[in-house]
Order: sequence, then C-alpha cells, then structure tokens
Amino acid sequence: MKTKNLSLAAFFMFVLVAVFAGNKVEKVKVYGNCDMCKTRIEKAAKAVDGVASANRDKKTKMIDIAFDDSKTDVDKVEIAIAKAGHDTEMHKATDEAYSKLPSCCQYDRAKTETKMDGKMDMKMDHSKMH
Repeated sequence: MKTKNLSLAAFFMFVLVAVFAGNKVEKVKVYGNCDMCKTRIEKAAKAVDGVASANRDKKTKMIDIAFDDSKTDVDKVEIAIAKAGHDTEMHKATDEAYSKLPSCCQYDRAKTETKMDGKMDMKMDHSKMH
C-alpha cells in the first residue's frame, strides 16, 4: 500500500512538472530487468537536453518522459536510452552497448519487439541459432 501511494505521489509530481514547465509527456516501453536498469534508463533519458523528468516502472517496463518539445523529441530520448544498452520499441541498442550491461540487466532480446514504420517486427537474436 505504501509503495502504491508513493508511486501515485511520484506520478502526480511528474504531471505537475510537465504541466507547469509546458512540457510534453510521452510513455515509452524500455526493456530491462532490475533497479540498476531503471537507474541507467532514467539517467540516459534525463541526460538529453530538454528532458525535465523520466520515471520508469520496472513492472510494466514503461517510462514516462516529460520534455520540452521545442528542445527535443521522444525519438532522441529513445536513441539515448538505446546507446545506454536498452532496447525501446523504436530503437534497438547495438550488440556492443547491450553486451556491456551487467549480467543481471541482460534481458532476452529474442522477445523484444521494435516498431518500424508503424508495424511490429519481432527481432530475433540470430547469434544463438545453429
């Protein structure tokens, strides 16, 4: 119950920052497993100029990003997250960036989905095929 209240309070703070700063808010799916992933993903998103806040829900794998759309867009934020080693729906991390993640942060990439031109495309890890 305490976690639910804390999450609700964090969400309202997130919305207030977005409303009063005149920011746009987007929700994006980002793959990762643990609290280290959450920290890395949020840090990568917040490092993009124009991002006011970023909060990832580990359970749903969704990140709420509040940003000034005159300075950046969700695509640039997703690219920054992918460079940190985490796949999003629109941008897949390079194998090099992904391999640098700690072992607890390495998720099953064969199951990640990437949207291209509005279509869902299942990405397969062909390196594990015989």
